[in-house]
Amino acid sequence: MSFFRLNSALAASAPVAGGANSGRCSPANRLVGVDLARGLAVFGMYAVHVGPSPSEGGVTGFFLELAHGRSSALFALLAGFSLVLITGRIPKTGQQGRQAATKIVIRALILLALGLLLEVTQAPVVEILAFYGLYFLLVLPLYRLDAVTLAAIGLSTTLVLPQLSFLLNEMMDEEMPFVTLWLSGAYPAITWTPFVIAGMAVARLNLTKVTTRRWLAIAGIVLAVLGYGGSALALHYMPGVAEAITEQGGDIGDLSWSNAGETWSGYGPVWLWVASPHSDTTFSILGNTGVALLVLAISLAVSDTRLRVLTAPIATVGSMSLTAYVLHIWGIWVFDPVGSLYELGGFVLATSAFAMLWRRAFGRGPLEALMGKAADLSRFVP
Repeated sequence: MSFFRLNSALAASAPVAGGANSGRCSPANRLVGVDLARGLAVFGMYAVHVGPSPSEGGVTGFFLELAHGRSSALFALLAGFSLVLITGRIPKTGQQGRQAATKIVIRALILLALGLLLEVTQAPVVEILAFYGLYFLLVLPLYRLDAVTLAAIGLSTTLVLPQLSFLLNEMMDEEMPFVTLWLSGAYPAITWTPFVIAGMAVARLNLTKVTTRRWLAIAGIVLAVLGYGGSALALHYMPGVAEAITEQGGDIGDLSWSNAGETWSGYGPVWLWVASPHSDTTFSILGNTGVALLVLAISLAVSDTRLRVLTAPIATVGSMSLTAYVLHIWGIWVFDPVGSLYELGGFVLATSAFAMLWRRAFGRGPLEALMGKAADLSRFVP
């Protein structure tokens, strides 16, 4: 099944009209499922920043390695989902449309400012919020497009932009802040906006339908196989690739580097065949998008079962993900963790407890509430 046929099948189940349907979950459960996926993304970033190195191996090492690159990709995909919720699953037009677009711009500028502010802490973490602010501004012109068109754009950018990024990085001065945000940072806009666009496409679908979520899971599996499997085949069987890696002292049997971008920086065009975390190649984007879609589909399924009670703390953290992200940066700055499972567990438990208590007492997360008030300035747009 081709990518476009798969997305056409997904889009065919996208109408949101009401009516009885035994294959539906409630809209409330849908949002809980999205929050659960977002909470998993947040805790995945906690694992990367606070947990031990994946090189320790074993089951723990496997799951820690799984979090590298993929949790932030899931977070980016869900950022695209949120953008569509703000601008309307049926896109707003006229004054409402202009006000919704202004809300996105305000949020983007706040994220850019907050990201730069977090840099002042000099916590040993590559801060992501400034990048996200740029993503919002870049994809905003696409907010009125339908699911199939967004999927086509997402796929096209995935196939083209990593190659363009490689060429431009060879030419540009990486020390310039502008270049860092666009090309050479840990989350460069040129190769991370496909995740956001994919999230926008998903948000156009009717995720209350079980059949839609099944197609979403299938799409995730297909993309993961294409990304990671395609990379493995290319690295082992493309003429000259294995030899080029060996000549540089590399090992194609070890593709689990969390710092793949740095590790492969000296390999030239061979880098484009890698699917490791933060390699930002076509294969990496395909694979990470597939994992993100699969996690989202599973989270939506869990939200329909009694397991949602057990996963409520994670979903609550996901409902205030900006607060949770900033809290862990602050925690790293204050406590300077050495990277252990005990510290990771402490961060997760403390954040979960805070989120549950805050939600019960005040509802919306503190930073989310402040951002919402700032975005309300859009009501003055004529």
